[in-house]
Amino acid sequence: MQNKTTTRSVIRPDIMAMHAYVVQDSKGFIKLDAMENPYILSAPLQAELGKRLAAIELNRYPGQRIHDLQNTLAHYCNLPENYSLILGNGSDELISLLAIAIDQPGAIIMAPLPGFVMYEMSAKIQGVGFVGIELDADFELDVDTMLQAIHTHQPALVYLAYPNNPTANLWSDEAMHSIIQACEMVGSLVVIDEAYQPFASKSFIQEMTQYQNVLLLRTLSKFGLAGVRLGYLVGPSHIVSQIDKIRPPYNISVLNAEAALFALEHQAEFQQQAQLICQERDLLLSQLEVFDQLKVYPSQANMILLRLKPPLLAAEVFQGMKDKGVLIKNVSSLHSSLHNCLRITVGTAQENQEMMKALKACL
Repeated sequence: MQNKTTTRSVIRPDIMAMHAYVVQDSKGFIKLDAMENPYILSAPLQAELGKRLAAIELNRYPGQRIHDLQNTLAHYCNLPENYSLILGNGSDELISLLAIAIDQPGAIIMAPLPGFVMYEMSAKIQGVGFVGIELDADFELDVDTMLQAIHTHQPALVYLAYPNNPTANLWSDEAMHSIIQACEMVGSLVVIDEAYQPFASKSFIQEMTQYQNVLLLRTLSKFGLAGVRLGYLVGPSHIVSQIDKIRPPYNISVLNAEAALFALEHQAEFQQQAQLICQERDLLLSQLEVFDQLKVYPSQANMILLRLKPPLLAAEVFQGMKDKGVLIKNVSSLHSSLHNCLRITVGTAQENQEMMKALKACL
């Protein structure tokens, strides 16, 4: 009699030891935990989008509309000459594809820490080595340490989130160019992740053309389409075409593509929303900086990182705000340098007022 297959016998031990990506239950809360755009479409635009989605031939595989979306995105981001872009089911899928593409014996992926958790997770899932480089005490790049690590490990790929998550800051031009040049010397790809570009004062998309080893990653999630799951990767055509070979066929649904095309046709609406979010962010920063119990970090994104000063505890304040109906993110356990830190997504004016009320009560 054959033994029954057990989970432990067929699943990799390192996968079994991992923790799954957890999404908090947000029903009934003011949701300020996931860096989403808090605004919805106006009723007329909802009706117009509904008609377009209803007319889609769901019985057919995605076709020409995917190419239409690529062309529209190329125009939207001012795609440089001899550059291409590919689409992903969110930027998460593209991060996974990059890990697959560089997976050779001894390959290393490198990124600053704390940073977006999917860089490390995708490397580990693919069985690729990961080297994290600690940010300094102000959450800035430790350039000297990073340059030394690039020289020592000669990584296949280096991630630079611009702005960074969860710290919300942009790296300096000098730091960016120093790291990219060091990577160029050892043959490393650099992926600049501009997930929060709609809220940042700068983009690297034009500067990237100075180099042949730089790719740029973006998502429409922060643009206002988190539910659509649409990311795109930009880079020199000869590199992007190789990554495109491992992209699953039909990875973007016709519904996602049509919703993204609709949003890009009405991009002025979403750009206005981004401006409102930036205004609210700056107002929140000024309000939060009044509290002696908080260290408030600068932000170029739609989130704000706070460190609570003793005797306040992040876990207690997080729970206190949750009890008051406001859901934020306790990031204290993500990295040692985030000890006693909370991350708050910028919401609507009303949501932010309610959040401030809850926070004052907890402080």
